[in-house]
Amino acid sequence: MSHPIEDLMSTTMQKIKEMVDANTIVGSPISTVDGITLIPISRLSFGFASGGSDIKGKTANDQQLFGGGGGAGVHLTPVAFIIISNGSARILPVAPPANTTVDRVIDLVPDVMDRIKNYLAERKESKE
Repeated sequence: MSHPIEDLMSTTMQKIKEMVDANTIVGSPISTVDGITLIPISRLSFGFASGGSDIKGKTANDQQLFGGGGGAGVHLTPVAFIIISNGSARILPVAPPANTTVDRVIDLVPDVMDRIKNYLAERKESKE
């Protein structure tokens, strides 16, 4: 026979599993009519707590009673979109723009790589 706290913990964990899955963090792709695909990315944090105590009953047969409870909290924050267009992908952050020069450079790297790739492809085509 299981203790009531085990049932309480199992129920809490099962409910969290139902709320949190891979589709919560990496959303379903959204396709536009002009061939662009957007994939939403989110940050997920959650926590839970549960507890209980055995209470000596005041009934005729001196039965053991249990009192307990549990709770959970989930925080979902949109972070970015992956944009897939013309065979290339880039990330569009939802957060405000970078504050430092290093952050700005890191944000620009995907665009610079796409431009270099396109330049090299155009150069190759022009030679052929």
